[in-house]
This record gives sequence, structure tokens and C-alpha cells, in this order.
Amino acid sequence: MKKKSLAIGSLLTFIALLYGVIPTLWVRRFSNRIEKKTGKHGIALTFDDGPNEDYTVHLLDLLKEYDIQATFFVVGEKVDKHPLIIKRMHAEGHQIGIHHFTHVSGWRLSPNRLHAQLEHTAVAIEKVTGERPVLYRPTWGKFNLFTLKVAKPYRIIMWSHIFGDWKIKNCEETLLSSLRQVSANGSILLLHDDGANPGADDKAPAHMLKQLEIYLDESVKKGVQFVLVESEKQR
Repeated sequence: MKKKSLAIGSLLTFIALLYGVIPTLWVRRFSNRIEKKTGKHGIALTFDDGPNEDYTVHLLDLLKEYDIQATFFVVGEKVDKHPLIIKRMHAEGHQIGIHHFTHVSGWRLSPNRLHAQLEHTAVAIEKVTGERPVLYRPTWGKFNLFTLKVAKPYRIIMWSHIFGDWKIKNCEETLLSSLRQVSANGSILLLHDDGANPGADDKAPAHMLKQLEIYLDESVKKGVQFVLVESEKQR
């Protein structure tokens, strides 16, 4: 019985590696289907996991204050809960992309379930904004064997810089110094405007916003340019 359990465990581990871990490593390193930089001068701010009725609203206020547009990869079920926030994002010139309908890893999704996650989120966004989203970022940046095929209609946007801002400790100790080191050579920054996911601190976005405000104030005074992932010509 013990040998049988070990064999089953080994088989399941092999399947997990083949279906999710190995494709993720390969896509991140070798695929030309993902984008880690914008290809233009400036810095692109991107935010995952919202909208959140508190943190996203405060973030939009901050971006409006500095006249900066950003890209939001939103969770579809939260779009349905907070359509007015999405409407405001769109009205203020921000980009809105797909980040699954629920915050579930692609490693746990069959091709059909992955397609449903993308389609349901696209429909939710289009219902509010009147525009079909064209950008996609998989949750946790995880791919499976079929992600590239299922997500063929979308541009897959990853990042050049990730800061661990889902943890309060990182926000307080390293976030601001790390942001200050980013060069304006097409960098895509990944931050989070919701902390409700497994492994994240619920209140981390509040700490992120404090550091982001300092960074934006310094950067705008220095003349740093902030850009969208997708330019107006590409829309």
C-alpha cells in the first residue's frame, strides 16, 4: 500500500511538472509571446488583483493627481461587484486587461476552464466599458501547457520588475528603494491594489500606496515619463 501511494504521488508530481511548472519556466524564458518591456521610453505602471473598493479608488485618486495612466489587470468577479470603479478607470484613460475571473492559478485549470476564465472576464469588462480587452496577465504569472493557445487572441503582458508588495514588510523595507532604481527604458512594474489573495497581507496595498505616492512625487519632479503598456497607435 505504501509503495502504491508513493507511486501515485510521484505520478501526480510528474503530471504537475509537465502541465504547469515546466511550461511556466519555458514560456518565461524563451517565448516571444510574452512582453516584459514596452519597447518605448518611459515606465509602465501595472496593477493586479483589483478592483478593490478602497485601495483601487485611492490609487485612482493618486494617479489622477499626477496625471498618470496605468494598466490594470482585473479579476472578473470583482469587476461585476465594482462596475463603477471600472467605469472610472476607463473614463480616466487607464488600460484594463484580464487577470482571470477568479484568482485561480492556471496550473489548476483545464483548457476549457481557462478559456471560461478569460471569456467571462472579457465579457464583464466589455459590459462596463463597451470595449473588448486585448491584454492578459495570468494570475501569479503561471502558464500551463495550453495557455498560449487558449490566450491567442490576447497580448500577454508580464513584467520587468516585481517587488513582493503583497507583503507589508516588503512595502515598508524595500519597495521605495527598489522603485527608485527602475530605469525608464520600457520597464513594466508589477504592483497590487488588492491584498485578499492567499499568501498576501490584506492591508499590504495601503502600505504600497504610501510608498508609491513618494515615488511618483519624486519621479514627476525629475521629469520621468510614465507610459501605458499599449500606445494610442496600437489601440
